[in-house]
Amino acid sequence: MADPFASFLSFFLISLLVPHFVQVEAYDRKECHPFSCGTVPLIQFPFSNTSTPECGLYQITCANNSIPMIKLEDQERSYVVKSISYEAKQLVLQDDALLRERTHICNSLHSVTVPAAPFLSFKVVTPNFTFFNCKHNQYPLLQRPFELYNFTDCTDSVLYYYPNDSLPALNKGNCSVFEFPISESQLDPYGSKRDLLTLLAVGFGLGWELTRECEECYEKKGGKCVLNGTNRDFICLGERGTDKSKRTNLILGTTAGVGIFLLTCLLVFIICLVRKLPSDKFFWRKKTHDSRNVEAFLENYGSVVPKRYRYSELKNMTNSFKDNLGQGGYGSVFKGNRDDGRLVAVKVLNNLKGSKGADFINEVASVGRTNHVNIVTLLGFCSEGSKRALVYEFMSKGSLEKFIFSDKLGTGHALDCPKLFQIAVGIARGLEYLHRGCNTRIVHFDIKPHNILLDDDFCPKISDFGLAKLCPQQQSTLSMLDARGTIGYTAPEVFCRSIGGVSHKSDVYSYGMMLLEMIGGRKNIDAQAENTSEIYFPHWVYKHIELKESLGLLGFRTEAEEDIGRKMVLVGLWCIQTDPTNRPSMSRVLEMLEGSFGSLEMPPKPCLSSP
Repeated sequence: MADPFASFLSFFLISLLVPHFVQVEAYDRKECHPFSCGTVPLIQFPFSNTSTPECGLYQITCANNSIPMIKLEDQERSYVVKSISYEAKQLVLQDDALLRERTHICNSLHSVTVPAAPFLSFKVVTPNFTFFNCKHNQYPLLQRPFELYNFTDCTDSVLYYYPNDSLPALNKGNCSVFEFPISESQLDPYGSKRDLLTLLAVGFGLGWELTRECEECYEKKGGKCVLNGTNRDFICLGERGTDKSKRTNLILGTTAGVGIFLLTCLLVFIICLVRKLPSDKFFWRKKTHDSRNVEAFLENYGSVVPKRYRYSELKNMTNSFKDNLGQGGYGSVFKGNRDDGRLVAVKVLNNLKGSKGADFINEVASVGRTNHVNIVTLLGFCSEGSKRALVYEFMSKGSLEKFIFSDKLGTGHALDCPKLFQIAVGIARGLEYLHRGCNTRIVHFDIKPHNILLDDDFCPKISDFGLAKLCPQQQSTLSMLDARGTIGYTAPEVFCRSIGGVSHKSDVYSYGMMLLEMIGGRKNIDAQAENTSEIYFPHWVYKHIELKESLGLLGFRTEAEEDIGRKMVLVGLWCIQTDPTNRPSMSRVLEMLEGSFGSLEMPPKPCLSSP
């Protein structure tokens, strides 16, 4: 796929050179000759016909091969050319449309305006007379000198003119005013009435004037007046008697143009090369401290890490990042398509936390070594200069978040009880694998509905390992300098070390908070709740379980579904115990979920209302 920037630059620079050569070629390609049309025997510069427009400054067409026509008034209205005088620089024109509109002539009259053309100016030389077109029997009483033209064809209006400078006040609602050139000798304001068509048939004079430089170019130098295509400056092309210095300048100009064209091609090639290759491959670009850390990590882990992509490959894969699936503080996720037809999700990081790209390294190191049905598959990554991206398998249903919160749907749960329970068990299996199934234990630290993705069959997969930490299996606690996670899901020991050590039990707490949100169909902390007792959902649901009251808000219909809901609530309450030692491991969580409701003990009431 061609680089759009390089293509645009190439087109722009080359387009600056083309107009000059095109103009020279267009002028030299044809020899200009005078031509005739109908009753006009000689039509020459500054006029031309449609077959050789480059031979003049304004076109005269030969309609039906016998009627010379010229367009005025911004190229809208056509007039018949009755004659041309090159000595007087004047044309005699006849309004062909008015002569043909005999039936509606009173409504077709209009003011004559002249067009503008390069090097050529027009002026109506026949005097303009002011005409008034008034509705029949509605014109005001007027005094002489006025000549009233009343035609039998004009059944709904009356036409008259006023030759003096001082015009009377008229009822504008009844009369329209316009100016039209008519030979003064044809008018008799005090005598007989003349037929208006006869006056129009006489025509009117239109003079033209060439600019001095253009007239000198044409008459003295035998050249052609043109405008430079780039800066619109005047150029006299093809002048006679071009001396040696002028020929030399032309050769030098052509050579310079070709040289600029070749340099442009070279520049475009270099830009394409620079944009295609990784930015840290060039000797003048020093690698940042962050880039060196990433490269050292990739070298240490060797074949363990997934495929490495170039940034240009990701652009092709995502059609230049066209389909945005979502975005957050980490960056944006785009839908893509690999060469093998497999759909992917490309996460482009644009706000790396810390100066060492720790989030990126964590995610590649963590997910790159996993292989489990409930862990999202990392297919590849990109580390090119300051650009960081991760390529994941595409999850068609999106995140769990949009399926469990009723306030986003307005209809309660979008998932039935068996499906909700299946998702809860799948997430637990994925976490149990991270904590026990890998050679190196992985603690996620950001378990929440937004980071649980669902495929076509609603199989859950844990994603977003940017905050994850690796630790040996035999190590029970982690050494951490900073708090991490999302408020509402973060275990209390993460931000208050006096409670206990940070370990894989921190993920158990987050899982428990998420499990209660799945059951309640709402956020655990809801400041908009009608009753104060309902603001913190874990306390509210604990009270109902303790008193063996119905959990009707869960939307479970049968007794079996009610037991599943109560079992999930008890497991969630065990997981969110304040003391990490009181929380079960994920292996024990799985046993509790897959066992019977009657075998579960009532946990202590959670003592924290909100981190």
